[in-house]
Amino acid sequence: MLFYAAIKDAIADDTGLGNTILHIHAGMLILLVARLISGRSLPTFVPFAAVLALELANEGIDRVNHGTWRWVDTTGDMVSTLFWPFVLSLATRLRPIRESASPPEAGNRD
Repeated sequence: MLFYAAIKDAIADDTGLGNTILHIHAGMLILLVARLISGRSLPTFVPFAAVLALELANEGIDRVNHGTWRWVDTTGDMVSTLFWPFVLSLATRLRPIRESASPPEAGNRD
């Protein structure tokens, strides 16, 4: 578990990005990779479920590494990671389905 924490710290140090930004990027990256690997589209919520599962695992590992829950940090991390993947999954689910745009035939005017 400590190896995982060391990798996360190294990524933060090497990129110079803050924790919140890293969680946003990680959530989006996991969403896209899960979409590609699973072959399922975003409206199915399968890629989002992968983001959720990995974020829960990440927070569980953080809990073990810290020895206690840090609820303010955990809640902020989860919101940062899950917000945009959820919004994209929901938006693609709710968007209206377009009918095939075939032009009407010139002779068929009823």
